[in-house]
Amino acid sequence: MKRFVPIILAAALVFTAARMPSARAAGPLSSVESDELQMSYSLLTSEFYKKTDAQVLLTAVHARLVSFLEKNGVTAPQVPSPHAADDPSADARELTREVSSVASQYGTKFGTRTLTYEALSGLMSAVNDKYTVFLSPKEYAALNEGLDGGNFSGVGIAIRVDDDTKLLRVTDVIPGGPAEKSGLQPGDVILSVDGKSTKGLTSDEDAKMLRGKEGTVVRLSIERNGGALGEPVAVTRAVIHQPSVYARLLPGDIGYARLTVFGANTAQELSSALDRLEAQGAKAYVLDLRDNGGGYLNSAIDVSSKFVPSGPIVSVESRGGSDTQYDAENTAIPSKPLAVLVNEYTASASEITSGAIQDNGVGELIGTRTYGKGVVQTIHPLPDGSAVKITSARYLTPHGHDINTIGIEPDIKAADPARTAHLGELPSDTQLQAALTYLAGKLAQVNN
Repeated sequence: MKRFVPIILAAALVFTAARMPSARAAGPLSSVESDELQMSYSLLTSEFYKKTDAQVLLTAVHARLVSFLEKNGVTAPQVPSPHAADDPSADARELTREVSSVASQYGTKFGTRTLTYEALSGLMSAVNDKYTVFLSPKEYAALNEGLDGGNFSGVGIAIRVDDDTKLLRVTDVIPGGPAEKSGLQPGDVILSVDGKSTKGLTSDEDAKMLRGKEGTVVRLSIERNGGALGEPVAVTRAVIHQPSVYARLLPGDIGYARLTVFGANTAQELSSALDRLEAQGAKAYVLDLRDNGGGYLNSAIDVSSKFVPSGPIVSVESRGGSDTQYDAENTAIPSKPLAVLVNEYTASASEITSGAIQDNGVGELIGTRTYGKGVVQTIHPLPDGSAVKITSARYLTPHGHDINTIGIEPDIKAADPARTAHLGELPSDTQLQAALTYLAGKLAQVNN
């Protein structure tokens, strides 16, 4: 089973707008480039959750620029050595002067924007924190799309290539989307798309076949429960917002909700999913946080509040020791047996929710030890569409546990499924089966 954690998602994020006084253009640098250098220096030195050393920061930028120039064929590059004055404003200007000097020498060949981005990358790397980074406009846009879902025109299904048949299998159907309206169901096998067989194609290739202009019709030949449906199913494409919650009712009246990320709409999507499962008669729930690399801090609090009726969710400790406790928001659903699936790729915002549920005793964690990311990043957009992501705080679970680099131990250990298994699909998903066994036992106790 392929495992991955999108790096851009492995964070409990807080977004702000970077607002700093405009700087004059420094030599060949534009005013925007000068602004971004001084903004980023000020933000890093004031917000990084540990004390920074000005000379270390400036030296790291120097080293990054030298390395970039040497790798691109410049022999003995002329990069002045900066000297810190232990005055943040003066040091920010020193940084800008250094980059401006390099831009004067090499800006025509490499572009001042490229050199500015190299300097910003070097600046962020100076604190030796893998979560504190510079994001180019493309990377920042990808992060936003990953968290908030991108809009595209398609049929509204999640798909994968079946390991045995090499045909396309529907794993989830987006509620209210075109596919659901046309009667498609999870587990359906798509034999062909507009007459073209899906056998041997990749999921990416199939996705391109399924997407198209809004309002156009695609015809899918479907196999269900081992038999082909009589006529192709016509599905009219529509604009789809990629959901972050996939939910369905499992055998035994167990409601299952898998969260792929903690995005801006995740809590609302989960509320809607839980309402549907409740209407279908769910007697217990599985919250699947495996392979979920995190997202927004507020989203983690909102999601946790669906299961924790009252009390603390998380405490956030910022630079200087200031501590803010976030409590449940009084939006919890009626209490029912709850199992939370976790693994080594359950990280950050996912760990906030896991820790809140475990410490408050409202559910059992099942699976393997979580990733261990107990720090929070703040993202500051920059004027040209790029951004800096800075670790600005650490967080503690309701019982005061610092899980950074440690992770959270599950209450019930269950080994990862075989690599050929697919998460969320029975019977190959042995961790999900362990959760169902646990919940069946809890329900039996209630009934007795």
